[in-house]
Amino acid sequence: MRTSNEAAAADVLRRWALDEELKHVVMSSPQLSAVASRIARRYTAGETIDDAIETARASIARGHRVSIEYAGESVRDAQVADAETEVFLALIERLRREAVAATVSFDLSHVGSLVDPALALRNARRIATAVERLGTTLMISAEGSDRTDLVLDLYDELTRDHGNVGITLQARLHRSVKDLDRLLDRPGPIRLVQGAFLESVDVAFPRGSAQLREAYLRFADRLIDSGHPTAIATHDADLVDSVTARHPDLMAAGNVEFEMLLGLGTQLHDRLRRAGFRTREYAVFGREWWLYVLNRIAEEPHRVYDAIVAAGARQS
Repeated sequence: MRTSNEAAAADVLRRWALDEELKHVVMSSPQLSAVASRIARRYTAGETIDDAIETARASIARGHRVSIEYAGESVRDAQVADAETEVFLALIERLRREAVAATVSFDLSHVGSLVDPALALRNARRIATAVERLGTTLMISAEGSDRTDLVLDLYDELTRDHGNVGITLQARLHRSVKDLDRLLDRPGPIRLVQGAFLESVDVAFPRGSAQLREAYLRFADRLIDSGHPTAIATHDADLVDSVTARHPDLMAAGNVEFEMLLGLGTQLHDRLRRAGFRTREYAVFGREWWLYVLNRIAEEPHRVYDAIVAAGARQS
């Protein structure tokens, strides 16, 4: 269990993650941006498509499948949303050309959902079509609970024409029990996460709580037993061990894989792979990593110490 100070520190980090003014101040300053980028590099693949491809190949060499996300969210300009979509398309073309069979992940708000849902749907369809040609899956990432209805409505529309699109379910959210009924009617994979966003207790179980652990295991049980394509996405070794213990035939099941983020849970992930489980490593690249990195640090506030070390490191 976390101490009260650790929980408070995690909430502060999550508030900073959503503070777009603070993000602008930091990222517009050459000095602050340079320090922040050194911190981010611990949790990301780098800034470019080349970096993402190199990281993907390294994960594959360790025996893991790969998912790549071009970082970004909360775009509020249609031209920016269209331009960011072109980056996704360039990434997918490089993956196809270099025969790297990665899945691709994205936030719907990155491609325009906060500007106009129709814009996001158009851009998401372009990305889904390109991923179909790659022969893999397009995964919709989770956003805050205030956007869940928008995300699910767009997912429904997108999956009318594209069977290769999956979605992320947050075990923390009380509403997810009913949302799962809706998602199981769609063919795409479901990625089960605990949920990283700052949420009130009337909307979500507290992070690190017994209720969240129980909810996660209930969702995992239902997904595994359903035979639906499922990604168990957590770095919590206790949760992973509980899932494998509750499902002794899981290794033979073709519908389940364990997904973990680049740089987090690496030893656990490699252990699962060596044991014969299907595994996938999730790598994020790009310059718009603010939300992603702060939420990663917030999950384990002691990572602030790692961030301080990285911030003070001299560039070679």
